Amino acid sequence: MKFYMAPLEGITGYIFRNAHYDYFHPADKYFTPFITPGLNSRRTSKALRDVLPENNRGPEIVPQILTNRADEFIYTEKQLMDMGYQEINLNLGCPSGTVVGKGRGSGFLAFRDDLNRFLEEIYRNAEVKISIKTRLGKDSPEEFDALLDIYNQYPLEELIIHPRTREEFYRGKPNLEMFRLGLEKSRCPVCYNGNIFQKADYEDFCRRFPEVTSVMIGRGLIADPALLDIILGEREIVDKPLLRQFHDRIYGDYADMLSGEVPLLYKMKELWNYMICLFTNAKKYGKKIRKTQSLKNYNEIINTLFETEEIIWGAGFGANGLV
Repeated sequence: MKFYMAPLEGITGYIFRNAHYDYFHPADKYFTPFITPGLNSRRTSKALRDVLPENNRGPEIVPQILTNRADEFIYTEKQLMDMGYQEINLNLGCPSGTVVGKGRGSGFLAFRDDLNRFLEEIYRNAEVKISIKTRLGKDSPEEFDALLDIYNQYPLEELIIHPRTREEFYRGKPNLEMFRLGLEKSRCPVCYNGNIFQKADYEDFCRRFPEVTSVMIGRGLIADPALLDIILGEREIVDKPLLRQFHDRIYGDYADMLSGEVPLLYKMKELWNYMICLFTNAKKYGKKIRKTQSLKNYNEIINTLFETEEIIWGAGFGANGLV
């Protein structure tokens, strides 16, 4: 099985990816949070900094592009190719209201004729491999069959299927019957993405779909960065001292990059929205972390958390009623 880390805006930038690669069993591919064309040429720009080769020396990176304009995609593809990237991912899955309102991400799925013309142009001009991350449709899973007819016209490197519609966001369970349709009908390799939060989720999926050879994990791998180690039997539970080192590496790297307390606090709070589920008294400490307004207080909270609380065996995203 190949394992991919899904992109999550604001969290899985190069600082998180590099730390994960260094401390835990690495993913086979790390997909970047989406880039909206074109990349600002200033080396200090956020999007450019995240994909610069010098910031991504270890993990295998796949940049993700969000657009509904072929000229923008092709322009950004060329920029990324010049940096040495050989695969780019097209985002047709983002459910954000601001993205969908502009007809991008999963909002693009509602305009099938436009999508078809877009794909025809980008694949006709492609100089690198292009994979697609998709949802089942914008409003209804019944849209997926027609979308597969469109995808099958083009040489996709891979089709990553998150089997929910845009309207579902992340609610409920993934529609595995529609995923099966994609698996059976797609002419290109298929990757699964959705609700793999613990080892049991992965094992249940593999029993149901033994022919699948790649899975993408997002929230589950952010909540428990040792999830791949656990799935592969390399450890039974994340080691608390190792998790503390991982935290401190991310904290230190952000402190070096960011200016002022507020941006650093914001970044660390985002991470703890997920990772707190691993600990006893998660709700109590999660609330404390969210409310803190100073790094001094933040560090006191984190020190106490690691000193007094324990990692829960089998915990993961959604544990402790925190979803």
